[in-house]
Amino acid sequence: MTPEKMMEIMQKSEVEEVMQAIMLKNSEEQKRNRVKNYKLLNEYVKKGQILFVGSSLMEWFPISEMQLTLDINYVIYNRGIAGFTTTELLAAMDECIFDLEPSKIFINIGTNDISSIGTPYKLENLLANYNEIMDQIQKTLPECKVYVMAYYPINEKVYLGEDNIQRNIISKSRTRTNAAIMEANEAIEELAKKHGFNYINVNDGLTDEEGNLKEEYSVDGIHIWPNAYSIIFENVKKYLDHIIIT
Repeated sequence: MTPEKMMEIMQKSEVEEVMQAIMLKNSEEQKRNRVKNYKLLNEYVKKGQILFVGSSLMEWFPISEMQLTLDINYVIYNRGIAGFTTTELLAAMDECIFDLEPSKIFINIGTNDISSIGTPYKLENLLANYNEIMDQIQKTLPECKVYVMAYYPINEKVYLGEDNIQRNIISKSRTRTNAAIMEANEAIEELAKKHGFNYINVNDGLTDEEGNLKEEYSVDGIHIWPNAYSIIFENVKKYLDHIIIT
């Protein structure tokens, strides 16, 4: 290897490290601001409604628009936060869940744990945190109906591709694969049953013949466009219906 090539590689590595540090710092600030924003918004919510909670895949669920297509007498609130892990949700249970006193919760949290950002991914750690989340919900909101949503599939070609520079910077270990997602889904299904909660697989219609998220639904391999959310919404609608608000 020539000295010039060696210097090029070193410079690229240094740039990636700097970019990673900047991105993570901005992400942490955005998450703190989102939690504060929800805390303030919660002063105006109507209690006993439906709550969607989780990470970016929930925050970017356009449920505010989609619920307008329903003839309903309730409100669906969204308290997802992009970048959130199970650990971070545990630190913000009041702002994201308990302050709203929901009658139904739809939860999708843990994909950022699988992505192995900052901390090496271990399924047992994810399950331990998810178990604690479920325990707290069960204790604090014993009458609330809880729906644990399956993790969505990814498009591995896009997400794990060399051209996905941002994803390569954030997560070099690339532990977020469809195999890991399927394994986690099986585990959280059992965890939901243990708590008497409902596990729902809302992924019907999202995948291609190889089990990948369809390319037309994929923003970056993991995040999805509104056309994908419309499918998930159709799959989840039956769980929204027939709710009695007192």
